[in-house]
Amino acid sequence: MDPLSTLWETFFDWDSMREALPEMLTVGLPNTLILAVSAALLGSVLGMALAVAGISRTRWLRGPARVYTDVFRGLPAAATILLIGVGLAPLGMQVWGPNPYPLGILALSLIAAAYIGEIFRSGIQSVEAAQLEGARALGFSWGEAMRLVIVPQGIRRVLPAWVNQLIALIKDSSLVYFLGLLASQRELFRIGQDYAANTGNQSALLLAGLCYLTLTVPLTHAVNAIDRRLRQGRAVAVDPDDDGGLALAGETALPQPRPTREDPR
Repeated sequence: MDPLSTLWETFFDWDSMREALPEMLTVGLPNTLILAVSAALLGSVLGMALAVAGISRTRWLRGPARVYTDVFRGLPAAATILLIGVGLAPLGMQVWGPNPYPLGILALSLIAAAYIGEIFRSGIQSVEAAQLEGARALGFSWGEAMRLVIVPQGIRRVLPAWVNQLIALIKDSSLVYFLGLLASQRELFRIGQDYAANTGNQSALLLAGLCYLTLTVPLTHAVNAIDRRLRQGRAVAVDPDDDGGLALAGETALPQPRPTREDPR
């Protein structure tokens, strides 16, 4: 057969896609979002703790945070999911029964925390030291200055990178199928894989990939828009009657004093 015809019949069977689409939208898509969003939230909390420990002056906090980051960034995601999902499976059976989702979310969260921790740490350390010194001069303690002044600015600077990590989590959620899923627990990739195995056609897998694209592409453009907005700052409205008063972003420009008419006498 013609290679192009073979490729078309293997991956572009519209009937197979139409058959798999309802289950992907009603079962696969919600499960994928549950895995990704839950792991992102838990990973962000753990990542912030790692970031604060990583910049701590205390060695017994900084050292373990560095080791954790190196280990979980160095291990393949599939290996971490299998280690957590299989190694803690007996404990999980006793706590919540035969549901692999909690362990899958835990594994994804541990992976995400290593990356998000580095993202937050770089953002916090990018804030000028004068900000901390100014907060301390106003009477803030070190913890209050970090919590109220430094950390919010650091998070704002790395928000695009955080969203990029969310995109990576959406794709990594497909690896949870290694732990074994019930029919109602399958995410997008697993549903596509099952339909491909049952029909002998790979079109359902291509449809699953298109579903991932519908999730990640808008987030990618949102990241670009956020990054562009943060770099450009807020626009300042200019008064047409103003003769050139300058203002910082978000401030009101002060009008220039009008020249006074000289006394003709």
